[in-house]
Amino acid sequence: MPNTAKIVYKPVGLAAGLIGGALASFAFRKLWDRLGPEGDAPQPLERDHTWPEVLFAAAIQGLILSVVRAAVQRGGAVAWRRATGTWPGED
Repeated sequence: MPNTAKIVYKPVGLAAGLIGGALASFAFRKLWDRLGPEGDAPQPLERDHTWPEVLFAAAIQGLILSVVRAAVQRGGAVAWRRATGTWPGED
């Protein structure tokens, strides 16, 4: 990809990443409302939660974030290729 295309793709990729993070956060909150006990997911520094509770919440959150991030990045790359004829990251 020419240097200009790489420069143009960077903000597009950044914006897609921010949107993906927001989507992942929303999805995690919705899932936790259904799976978890009442209230917000336990945070590592909250005293009233056990290790298994905190680690389970972190694992679910990490899984969702990774899947959404991969889907957003892949979708962005495919859309970029359709629009420009080049694949992001290839020289």
